[in-house]
Amino acid sequence: MFRSQQHREKAAAHGELIKRSSDQGGSGQFQKLRDRHSALADSEQGLADNYDSAVNAAEHDRARGLALAAEEEHVLRCLGAADIMQWNALPKSMQREIFDTAASVGELLDTAALRGQIARFLHKHKNGAGRKKGFDGGCASRRKIARRGSVAMGR
Repeated sequence: MFRSQQHREKAAAHGELIKRSSDQGGSGQFQKLRDRHSALADSEQGLADNYDSAVNAAEHDRARGLALAAEEEHVLRCLGAADIMQWNALPKSMQREIFDTAASVGELLDTAALRGQIARFLHKHKNGAGRKKGFDGGCASRRKIARRGSVAMGR
């Protein structure tokens, strides 16, 4: 398979043949070949440039996706902590639905084990035990840092 540089070399060689050709018909054929190799060289270079751009864009998207995943994990931790802090205030039907949904999020084979873990966690943190300082999954400390940052930016 020809590369861009090889097509350019062929185009240059046909250019030299055009200069040496005394025959008008042969000269026209060499011009067509020169033009064709020049166009192929341009196309090959464009494909190579687009490939590099696509690879770099994919790497950028992957890094951006990891940052979003970390942000989403933080949001989920905060929501989960808020649920646990308000657990006893929720109606029993809502508690059951949240429990069932949380247990079904894991792997199918681990559902029973996950249900047990969730049940033990809820039992351990029942009756307001989850309202202790530090139980919020780090959400409050991150809110304080975010507020300090926004206050500093507003100065």
